[in-house]
Amino acid sequence: MSKLYIVATPIGNLEDVTLRAIRVLKEVDLILCEDTRVTKKLLNKYDIDTPTMSYHAHSKITKAEKIIGLLSEGKNLALVSDAGTPAISDPGVLLVKQVRDELKDEVQVLPIPGPSAVISALSASGLPSSEFVFLGFLPHKKGRETLFKEIANSKRTVAFYESPHRILKALHSLTEHLGVRPPSERQVVVARELTKIHEEIISGSPKEVEDFFQNNPEKVRGEFVVLVSPA
Repeated sequence: MSKLYIVATPIGNLEDVTLRAIRVLKEVDLILCEDTRVTKKLLNKYDIDTPTMSYHAHSKITKAEKIIGLLSEGKNLALVSDAGTPAISDPGVLLVKQVRDELKDEVQVLPIPGPSAVISALSASGLPSSEFVFLGFLPHKKGRETLFKEIANSKRTVAFYESPHRILKALHSLTEHLGVRPPSERQVVVARELTKIHEEIISGSPKEVEDFFQNNPEKVRGEFVVLVSPA
């Protein structure tokens, strides 16, 4: 059987890759990348010269068909994203589903575990983690306010990703829906640039965290994981 490896890669610090991931990336016939230029930085660091091919949210149907064809021919492939675990809030899930639907018993889909921004943030947050809800990237417009209402009423820790362009708006919405409360009640934790040089984890009431980023605009950069304590 041919194999499709789902390989987690570092979310920032390139030393966070696993030994197994390095071995698999060296052994497969082709690496499918969200952005080949980003993946090349990791490959170059570990002297991996395996050929690469792009596969991302805007790839055409013919690209997926080519990948299916390679697997059908017995090739072993690895799927990586720009950072973290593929198929988690990531277009790679579409390829994994297609492989499972079309090839079924012909291909083994094998996860190679490793970094994940949401798990990393949760582990350092101090918030309840036996149960949590992950929302991925929130919608830009439609349904966004409905989700904030759900977050406000959630009995579980809620986690989501946000871009620097919308983080202030998201924090303001949390303040509006959760209220201006002391830290002993609802907590918001924002993990910024995890494992990178400017890594920072800010926690407090919704209003405290919103004010922090409003007063420090130079920190409204990079990649964000937002966590909210249960109601």
